[in-house]
Amino acid sequence: MGMAAAAFLLAASPAFADEADGIDCNSNMLNQSEMNICADKDYRLADKALNAAYAKAVHDLDAHNRDLLRASQREWIKFRDAECTYQAAPNEGGSIYPLIYAGCLTRLTTDRTKQLKAGQQ
Repeated sequence: MGMAAAAFLLAASPAFADEADGIDCNSNMLNQSEMNICADKDYRLADKALNAAYAKAVHDLDAHNRDLLRASQREWIKFRDAECTYQAAPNEGGSIYPLIYAGCLTRLTTDRTKQLKAGQQ
């Protein structure tokens, strides 16, 4: 794991996330650190929505299809993490890396949530 990925994991820690409570993420006057914190907050919200959609999808399936979805989800997480590492790589070592990485996680996670919800209809 590169230094930038380690920095993002540190930024994703609960203590770091608590800092977002005092930041107006809708402000146009954010510094890079605050933007990184807000991006992490956005990702956490997207991940929470994904987990809810996944739990509902798994609940509504028979045992065979539940196993297939679980396997698919595990592979999707690997893809998401690898894809976001790739997308953020040009910024590795820079202060913007966590923002780019979290933004990618948020986009892909939101897309996956939509896919899971579409499969439930």
